Order: sequence, then C-alpha cells, then structure tokens
Amino acid sequence: MTLLHRRALLGAAALLPFAPALRPGAALAQSGAAADWPSRPVRFVVPFAPAGTTDIAARILATRLQQRLGQPFPIENRGGAGGNIGSDVVAKADPDGYTILMQTVSSGAINYELYGKEIPYKPQDLTAVGLLIKVPNVIFVTPSLPVKTLAELVALAKQKPGELNHGSSGAGTSLHMTGELLKLEAGIQMTHIPFRGAGPMLAEIMAGRVEVGVDNLPSAIGHIRDGRLRPLAVTTATRSPALPDVPTTAEAGFPGVEATGWFGVQAPAKTPRPIVEKLGAEIDAIVKEPDTWAKLADLGGMKPGLTPDGGTSPAAFEAFVQSEVKKWAEVVRRSGAKVD
Repeated sequence: MTLLHRRALLGAAALLPFAPALRPGAALAQSGAAADWPSRPVRFVVPFAPAGTTDIAARILATRLQQRLGQPFPIENRGGAGGNIGSDVVAKADPDGYTILMQTVSSGAINYELYGKEIPYKPQDLTAVGLLIKVPNVIFVTPSLPVKTLAELVALAKQKPGELNHGSSGAGTSLHMTGELLKLEAGIQMTHIPFRGAGPMLAEIMAGRVEVGVDNLPSAIGHIRDGRLRPLAVTTATRSPALPDVPTTAEAGFPGVEATGWFGVQAPAKTPRPIVEKLGAEIDAIVKEPDTWAKLADLGGMKPGLTPDGGTSPAAFEAFVQSEVKKWAEVVRRSGAKVD
C-alpha cells in the first residue's frame, strides 16, 4: 500500500464519526424499530382519574389501536396535580415507543405557567404524536340550585359572594380556568373545589354538595341528558350539535368566557421518529373512521382540523401545542389564577 493510499484511508476513517449518512446501522435500527413496533403491549398513561373525558377518549383510541396494530394498549390512570403526575411519568419514561400519554390542554399547556418552577417536566420533554379531538367545556349546576341560565347563576353569585362552590377535575385544568374566566368576566366570587378527576367532581355536584361545575362535554353529556345536571352554557364560539338547545357563553352574555379542551397523544421526547410518525398516522386514520368518529361526535367531540383534510399529524400537533402553551400562559397571567 502506498503512502498516498494510507493517508486517504485514514482521512476517510476520521470523517466517519461526523457523517451519520455513512453509518447505516443507526438508520436501519430506526426503521427496524418502526417496522417491528409494537411487538408487545404499549403502556397508555391517562393523567386523570377514570370516567372523565381524558379517560373516555383514551379508551376509545386504545381499542382501535389494539385492533389495528395487534397489541394491547392498556390504560394506566395516574391522576393528581392537574395532570402533572401522569405527564411526568411519561416524560421520564424510556423513549422506546412503549409508553405514551393522553395529553390535555391542562397538563400540556396551562400548567406550565400555572405551576411555574414547581412543574416537574418541560414542553421539550414530550413530543407530539397526534390530536384526537377538541371538545367544548360546559358550565352546569346541580338541579336543586334555583337557576336556569348563566345570567341567573351570576346574579345568585353576586347575592352570595364566595358562598357558591364551583368544582373542576383539578387545579390548572381547562375546567378550573374556565371557572376562573367566568368569575373574572362576570365580576363574581365563587370558591374553587378541585377534585382528582371529573368522576368525583360530577358525583358531588349530582349529590348537591357542590353547586356549580365545569366539565368537558364528553364526560358530562350523559348526566346532562339524564337530567342529573342542568347545563347553562357551552364555552365554544358556536353551539354544540350534541346539545343544540344549550346556548354558548357569548349568547348568554359572557363572550370572554371561551375555552376549548383538547386531547391528543404525546410520547417521551427521544422516542424514535419513525415510531412517532407511524403512531401519528394511525391516530389520523382512526379519527377519519366513520364509526369511531360517530362515537366521539356523540360525546360532543370536534375533529382535530390541524391538516388540510381535517386530520392530524405529529408536526401539525406540535405546532398546535406550542401555540396553546403561549395562549394559556397569557390567560393564566390575566386571570391571576393560582394553584389551590
């Protein structure tokens, strides 16, 4: 071998650590991981208690994912701290594609500003996979409370400042913030009662021990239809097709009280991109299934609408999450909301 040949080989070897394209093993491992995934059950963390909208949406999605991908997606409810506990579990999990999170507007956007330095994870610790649904929040009361409209509730609250209690599924949730916005816009005082999930909160309101509630429409709609809760308004710009007779907050005289909940899948930040893309494509396909969407629409869900065809993708959901973090930081600062 000539000196010139030896120098050429040494130069090529020196370039290898800096040229990923020259290392096919990593690319093959990435594509192989996506091709084989999932080869075992995928842990699906729900950061709220059973029976709430987050749990309902996750179970609908998990059923279809199992049917389409051939592996179970067992639900693990890890409620507490407004969704922070379950979200932190996923943020710190192995990024191998076998732990995913049903994220919400609360723990995925609002809590970063609300909890500040106390929140144990950051936006960059999680990666967006796909948005499943958007939902209205609904403001309701226990049927024993003598009010039938939002204006009547505000009038009663002004007569009894601080005496009425309003429940939510936890401090920092969009339900908590919707209640805070109502108090801010209406100039009233009510006492916030946070619960560890929608299920316990709904039970207390139906029992009459808490007077006012705010919930995502999917988990409350059955009780509303049964007459165990009295709806006063939905918090979206237009009425919900699921409750066409219930006015919007704007129609009820409080246009500043507008909030849309959302539910989507995130994964640990370093999850292999091919797996993220594969799961994101599955979620997009599931959202577009007529039978599955009929179930979500009946609960009051609205389509993701992040892509031109009304669906979702990892990149589009990531951009959406970033915009929500910015939006809700401003709402938290303006309302002066605090963690109870």
